[in-house]
Amino acid sequence: MALIRVLQVFTIMNRGGAESMIMNYYRKIDRDKIQFDFLVHRKEKAAFDDEIKSLGGNIYKFDPISPFAPKKYYSELRAFFNAHSEYDIIHSHLNTFSCFPLKIAREFNITCRIAHAHIAIDKVNFSTFINQKESLKEIFKKLVKFQLKKKVKKDATHYFSCGEKAGHWLFGDTAFTTMNNAIDTDKFRYDEVISKAYKKEFNLQNELVIGHIGRFVSQKNHSFLLQIFAALLKRQPNATLILIGDGPLKKSLEKEAESLKITNKVLFLGVRTDIPQLCQMMDIFVFPSFYEGLPVTLIEAQASSLKIFASDSITNEVHLTDNIQFLSINKTADEWANKITELDSIEKVDQTDKIIKANYDIVSNTEQIQEFYTQQITI
Repeated sequence: MALIRVLQVFTIMNRGGAESMIMNYYRKIDRDKIQFDFLVHRKEKAAFDDEIKSLGGNIYKFDPISPFAPKKYYSELRAFFNAHSEYDIIHSHLNTFSCFPLKIAREFNITCRIAHAHIAIDKVNFSTFINQKESLKEIFKKLVKFQLKKKVKKDATHYFSCGEKAGHWLFGDTAFTTMNNAIDTDKFRYDEVISKAYKKEFNLQNELVIGHIGRFVSQKNHSFLLQIFAALLKRQPNATLILIGDGPLKKSLEKEAESLKITNKVLFLGVRTDIPQLCQMMDIFVFPSFYEGLPVTLIEAQASSLKIFASDSITNEVHLTDNIQFLSINKTADEWANKITELDSIEKVDQTDKIIKANYDIVSNTEQIQEFYTQQITI
């Protein structure tokens, strides 16, 4: 059989959850049979670009999609497909924005057009504007997404999701396939030697290490995380918060840490390639997002045997071990801090068998998606 090239569609291949997930699959897939290429919507260089090229993938860079004036994008995409007839499979990870590339893919008779759901957003209602925990800009973005999601199913031939909640949010009652946010469990298996070495490197041997991984964007609710940590410090002075990631809100969060007088206890580590090792260094993982799909970071954190406190707006499907507790973001920072201090123990016990049993190991999941892609060409 000829090599199958799958066009993966993203915003940009930085170290986000969906991007990290597809890279996990890409590393394990039989690239003599299936090759991934990437169509992205930012021109700047991204974190995974070099690795993609080293694995044999091509990257095609477009300007951002304007949902209110997509004609220019449609024209560019038509030119692209006129020049690239090698794709029988397009796999779009743009959530509601998948309606734009899939519309043109349908025009060009690409036979397998996958819309993949990665988020589930709570409804916007009157109380959303009253409480205004998110900015008006973010609320407006949500409203746009709610309108666009009505169009996604029209041009897709297959519906994929990271989990039940995200799938029902984007596709309603239409049946969809769950493609698990699988991880390489061996990389995240707890290793005491690595944990001690990393704590020593960061001079945190006697600290309770609180961790978070995620882009500095409104969705992740970092401001509340800093408030939780400030409240925790009053109870547990020997704690340090490490924040892994980057994003547009970084400077404002650094200023907020300064105003809370916790700057010397918060480490902004930026974008990292050693996530498994950094997870070994953490003791507790705090994740108060406003909304998610099924976050791969919480799979990784559980595989690393961390104690986890997460927002109850996140789907319960991510509850794979006994190490995770869900709390409401409507509770106060003090209430979250109290829950954290009530932990009986932070002793780490290997959890990877539970992750594998729940079918979140990358090896078996890669076999499934490889079989799916192959079937689309042989049908």
